[in-house]
Amino acid sequence: MAATRPFSIKTKLNTLVVVSVLITTGLVIVAFRTETQLRIITVFSIIASMLLTQLIAHSLTAPLREMTAASRAMANGDYSRRVRAGRRDELGDLAVAFNRMAADLEAVDRHRKELVANVSHELRTPIAALRAVLENVVDGVCEPDSETLRTALGQTERLGRLVEHLLDLSRLDNGVVPLNARPFEVWPYLSAVLRTAQMDAMAAGSRSRTDVHLHLAVSPSGLTACADTERLHQVVSNLIDNAVKHSPPGGRVTVSARPGAAPLSLELEVLDEGPGIPKAEHDRIFDRFNRGSAPSQKGKSGDGGTGLGLAIARWAVDLHGGRIRVVESPRGCRIRVSLPGRGRLRS
Repeated sequence: MAATRPFSIKTKLNTLVVVSVLITTGLVIVAFRTETQLRIITVFSIIASMLLTQLIAHSLTAPLREMTAASRAMANGDYSRRVRAGRRDELGDLAVAFNRMAADLEAVDRHRKELVANVSHELRTPIAALRAVLENVVDGVCEPDSETLRTALGQTERLGRLVEHLLDLSRLDNGVVPLNARPFEVWPYLSAVLRTAQMDAMAAGSRSRTDVHLHLAVSPSGLTACADTERLHQVVSNLIDNAVKHSPPGGRVTVSARPGAAPLSLELEVLDEGPGIPKAEHDRIFDRFNRGSAPSQKGKSGDGGTGLGLAIARWAVDLHGGRIRVVESPRGCRIRVSLPGRGRLRS
């Protein structure tokens, strides 16, 4: 139970009653000693009580009127409004909670606007490129040969990846992604993930990096962990994709795995040989549409990324109750994923 406040609303109302009684009693005593008519004393007593009540009522209703005006402004989209929160009673607590709610709504509104702007930008870029290619074909500037069609296909695939990533994030935000965790052998699983990444790169041809070598290190070789393999595939594939984008020509990306502290837990790392990530950006790189300041080694691939891959990886790790972060590395970028054992997975 919360401690009683010395200036609570209940205390103020009790004070109003006590003071009114004291004023009335004092006036009655004065009336008896001065032989003043009782009705005159009654009138003065009522006037004094009304004045005191008016002062207390104004003190109680003024912050409510301020909150009402701020609420109407917020209903019209102005989330910058705040109310005074210096009182030491329940209305002061209400003002603090109101300001906290307003700040949260302002942050959500700002995030929504940034998300709309970023999605619009990401959609506009491949759409504009695809439109330019098709207009050139229609106007006869270029022939609809295989190279032109591959360019159009690359922009279409980029649109598809963006929509797929947005759908993944929407499902994760809404909590509709089930977690089907089960024990699995780490070495054959990660080997299949790396083979899939290499096959996807080869199938993409000139739109993807094929000069980066992928290396796998699992210790011990018979390591077993517990996780949702489909969600973990999203994590590893997005980390590999990010590492490949920032690797130098002929570089190497190393995926390593080792057991964690708990039974069936897993410590996973992806290391590249790129320029690395400044320490100030270690937390921000997992934000949506954040590509960081490190330039990507695009090489033949010029499609860039959607800026959502690492955000999806973080959400998938959070779904497991795990942790993903950037750790110090003498060269390149090292991202570590820690997944708990079976007993600590989120339901």
